[in-house]
Amino acid sequence: MNLNELTITQASAGLKSRKFSSVELTQACLNRIAERNEKINAFITVCDELALGEAKKADEMIARGVGGPLTGIPFAVKDAICTAGVRSTGAAKILDNYIAPYDATVIRKIREQGGVLIGKNNCDTFGHGSSNENSMYGPVKNPHDLTKVAGGSSGGSAAAVADNMCIYAIAEDTGGSIRYPASLCGVVGLRPSFGRNSRYGIMPMASSFDTVGPITKSVADTALVMQTMAGSDPKDATSVTAPVPEYSQELTKPIAGLRVGVPQEYFAASGMDKEVADLTKAKISALEKLGCKIVEVSLPYTKYAIAVYYILVPSEDSSNLARLDGIRYGVRASEKDLYDIYCQSRAAGFPEEVKRRILIGTYALSAGYYDAYYKKAAKVRTLIIKDFTEAFKEVDVLITPTSPFPAFGLGEKANDPLALYLADVMVGPAAVAGIPAISVPAGKTKSGLPVGVQIIGSRLNESVVLRVGHALSLRA
Repeated sequence: MNLNELTITQASAGLKSRKFSSVELTQACLNRIAERNEKINAFITVCDELALGEAKKADEMIARGVGGPLTGIPFAVKDAICTAGVRSTGAAKILDNYIAPYDATVIRKIREQGGVLIGKNNCDTFGHGSSNENSMYGPVKNPHDLTKVAGGSSGGSAAAVADNMCIYAIAEDTGGSIRYPASLCGVVGLRPSFGRNSRYGIMPMASSFDTVGPITKSVADTALVMQTMAGSDPKDATSVTAPVPEYSQELTKPIAGLRVGVPQEYFAASGMDKEVADLTKAKISALEKLGCKIVEVSLPYTKYAIAVYYILVPSEDSSNLARLDGIRYGVRASEKDLYDIYCQSRAAGFPEEVKRRILIGTYALSAGYYDAYYKKAAKVRTLIIKDFTEAFKEVDVLITPTSPFPAFGLGEKANDPLALYLADVMVGPAAVAGIPAISVPAGKTKSGLPVGVQIIGSRLNESVVLRVGHALSLRA
């Protein structure tokens, strides 16, 4: 096995036993990026010199016996997350020259432990998309089939991990942006509960939805990353003060006796691919064999989750993106009139999908339509949260497909925005409710495309979500 193919657990053990150095591990990842990135387009920025410098410092830390499980491990970061001294574009031309002066809190925690930042991943611009075709730096391609999408918006992060360009990645999930590409690329992706991880330093898309979490090669790796990055942050008033469990220790607890809910509405979704349904049912059977009790449940408001999402999120978008005007930072159009600077900077700096969502959000927030759209959507969001609350009185976790279909062709849905929005039908509800959900590989279709299964838990109950996901991954 090549060094860049290792998991965090394997790489950390190898570094501690001095089988190889962090410099060697990092160089192996950089070599893979040099070999494959031109084809996959998973990275916007690669930090060769910085990474090797951080790797050398990590080797010194390991020699002194200090650090943690992420010390010396090369990781990548979605480009919508700020990294000190490294270009952070959000995959938008309006921020093409923006170099963040600070680290996002979650990145700071990892780098302080000796994590090695290897580069910034391509993504749908500011997280707007489900296929990673909305980046202003070109689409990300699926490592399993270069004619297919990687999923979005964190497609670059999922593709980089799946293709062994890095050991793990830190990404952001607003409506499914970690879980969906993780499913399509055959890796593990966790959306933590809203507030479990700090949002400070994350380029805001929809502030009441945004979460940051890991994309990894195993559930055990996800637990290790979460132990480092989770926790309250005085710089983020929405972060929770609840103590961070030792997720790694929780993984090995038995799952026999757990009640696993199967939501009727998810399996009744139109457009469900038969192979996806079959692979998901196989995982449900595996859980039953492990001693779990399978319970059929109903989440009647699930069908409204996408409609709610695409009213509330664009509304928050239109407010958050107002700060990008070409004046204070970023790329500025060469116009003399102030109004023209605003207009031309935003026209050239935002792709069509971002403009579409700004327009939708501004319309939904306008005086004549606020009550009809935004206010009503906010009320239905409460009903969706109540749906999950009632379900978790009967079950410990829910299991669903992550995506109704495997990766589709590049450009296949490009001219049908509604079809792309509906791709989030499985991952959107948990995001609306602010609860934790993980996508783990469930197998592959006959054509070799990965399929993911989603485990959803109650708020701040990441431990049980990880336990069930880990047990399923061991049954692969």
